[in-house]
Order: sequence, then C-alpha cells, then structure tokens
Amino acid sequence: MIFHQLDIAGAFLLEPQRVEDARGFFARTYCRHELEERGLDPTLVQCNISVNHQKGTVRGMHYQAPPHEEIKLVRCTQGAIHDVILDLRPDSPTYRQHFGVELSKDNRLSLYIPNGIAHGFQSLADDTEVFYQMSEFYHPDSARGVRWNDPAFTITWPLPVAIISDRDLAFPDFNP
Repeated sequence: MIFHQLDIAGAFLLEPQRVEDARGFFARTYCRHELEERGLDPTLVQCNISVNHQKGTVRGMHYQAPPHEEIKLVRCTQGAIHDVILDLRPDSPTYRQHFGVELSKDNRLSLYIPNGIAHGFQSLADDTEVFYQMSEFYHPDSARGVRWNDPAFTITWPLPVAIISDRDLAFPDFNP
C-alpha cells in the first residue's frame, strides 16, 4: 500500500499498490503490519456498508465520543463519494480543519481516519456503496455529530443535497 499523509494530523489516503499481469491486478487494501510500521492503530472490530440510492445523498458528520472513539478505514466499492473528515480534537494542530477527497470504485483509494475526527460523505453517483472498517463497536450513547453545513467549518459539498436524514439536519451549531 502507498500511504499519503493528509493535511489533517494522523489521517492518510491509502492507495493500493497494484501488481498487474494479463489476468488483471492484485492489490492489498489492508495490512496490520504496514499500519503499525507507521505508528497507526491497526485494530479493526467491525465492518459495515452504506448503500446510497440517490446521487447527492449526504451522510454525516459523525463520530463517537470518548471512551468509544473510533478509527475508520473507509472505501467506496461502487459508484463514487466526496468524503470529508473534520478534526474535532482540541489539542490537535489541525483542530477544526477539514479535508475532502473523492473515493470511488475506479480509484480504489481508502481513507484512514484517526480517533476524534468527524466523518461524512456525499454520494456522487446513484447506487453508491461505501465500506467501513472500524476500531470500535458502535455505542449509541457515544454517537455524536456536527451539522454538514455548520458555518463554523464552511465545508463545501460538490452537489446540492438530495437526501439527508432528520438526525443529520438536527445537529446543533458547533460549540467548542
């Protein structure tokens, strides 16, 4: 895997390193040892998929509060998404900064998201599927979020919002 350090502290874009031949190619998308060599936590305890039928669907910005913070490894397996991470760690040098990247079936990139980072995405195609691997089990009492359009962060989304949950619309303004 090829690791690209992002502008958000501790976050990486992971690019599969292809080994190609006449059959196609082979590439590793996860390796505990490669994460550990870079000082990243390789623990994964749960995997989920998110299917989004309509282009323009927004999910996020979600995170889990301590003591159940979670690391995520996110990949788009069908279609494409504009994936956004937002640093909510008050002691981080990139506190309140965000980063967006396109993840797609075609580019096969993954996003390594450290603890304390809110995560969300917008589907860029109909019938998009997102695959998540997490370091922590889901704890409903620790589930948190910030609004996708909170003026404190000025996140730019590439498309008009077609669908968003009532829960995601109801998150209050960010109050540090």
